[in-house]
Amino acid sequence: MKFKRIFLIILDSLGVGEAIDAINYKDNGANTLGHIIENNDLFIPNLKKIGFLDTLTLTEDKDVEAYYTIAKPTNVGKDSLNGHYEMVGLKNDEAFESFNEGFSFDILSEIEKITGRKVIGNKCCQDTSIIEELGDRQVNYGSLIVYTSADSDLQVAAHEDCVPIATLYSYCEKIREVTLNKGYKIARIIARPFTGTLGKYKLLNAARRDYAVKPPKRTILNHLVDKDYNVIGIGKVNDVFDGEGINKMIKACDNNEAINKLSDIIDKEFIGLCMVNLNDFDAYGHKRDIEGYAGSIEELDIDLKIILNKLELDDLLIITADHGNDPSFPGNGHTRENVPVIIYSRNFKTPHRLPPFETFADIGATIADNFDVDAPEIGKSFLDELE
Repeated sequence: MKFKRIFLIILDSLGVGEAIDAINYKDNGANTLGHIIENNDLFIPNLKKIGFLDTLTLTEDKDVEAYYTIAKPTNVGKDSLNGHYEMVGLKNDEAFESFNEGFSFDILSEIEKITGRKVIGNKCCQDTSIIEELGDRQVNYGSLIVYTSADSDLQVAAHEDCVPIATLYSYCEKIREVTLNKGYKIARIIARPFTGTLGKYKLLNAARRDYAVKPPKRTILNHLVDKDYNVIGIGKVNDVFDGEGINKMIKACDNNEAINKLSDIIDKEFIGLCMVNLNDFDAYGHKRDIEGYAGSIEELDIDLKIILNKLELDDLLIITADHGNDPSFPGNGHTRENVPVIIYSRNFKTPHRLPPFETFADIGATIADNFDVDAPEIGKSFLDELE
């Protein structure tokens, strides 16, 4: 069975239990979805129907409306880039670094040198509190607020009236260049302009700009574009791949906007792949906000009914994740976990549990198989299993 369109929804950080090598990352015992359920009585009837909860135990569900299983991570690291890389069939043995304790003096000195501005902040922050804390100081002294979200990122914030947005972008481009040249393993440099006054500072999310590294090799996304298929990226997908293999980019500030944009795309005529990243889950994970994470899952359940009803008979929907971020776990970083894989089509006759996938790359291999493009270097297609 082959499909005209494939929609790949990535529930950023929604892992379903520790990976076999979790102990190497000090993540043994992590289970993002499992621990959220332990603390909340989730009402998610639509997700339940497609086997979402069954991915926690892999028990056989005779009433399920989708194929379901888990995928195991094989790429090193537990950051978003490596998770997405593996998903599209790219083997990568180099992990990116996180900077929960702040950035080194060398990195900060380079930033001050290339921008001519002092750096303030230099800490991990999961919300807008650092803008509220240091906004006045940034405006008064023209400095740059540098911080990280506990992912592999370096974020640079400045008020738009003090540092014009175009100037902030140019600073981040230079920081990206120097970090690559100096060998710092930072996945993304992120420009975060803000506006407002004391007590009312607000990040301009629509003006956010990410500067990622290029994937080290070509992926199935490139192969799809080479064959004139559409490859649509919604949310941070384009940023993760630095535009490589994406021929239509659609920005989204949060899960709700991303789902709305996805709904619009389903109504369009195209042939190819649409990838959507739902990043709010990861934000709640970093903040260790179990209740917020649970609420976001329930919101997805409501939206899912609309998405499923819009799909055509020759559409395929795959729902998965890129890593874990257990909000009940110590610290505020990602967790090394297996991820759920849900495979849905209105045309399926006998959906059921599938054996666990040995790598996220089975997803990429299946997409390549469906569109008859070059297979990725890792991964095994499950297309023939779908009936």
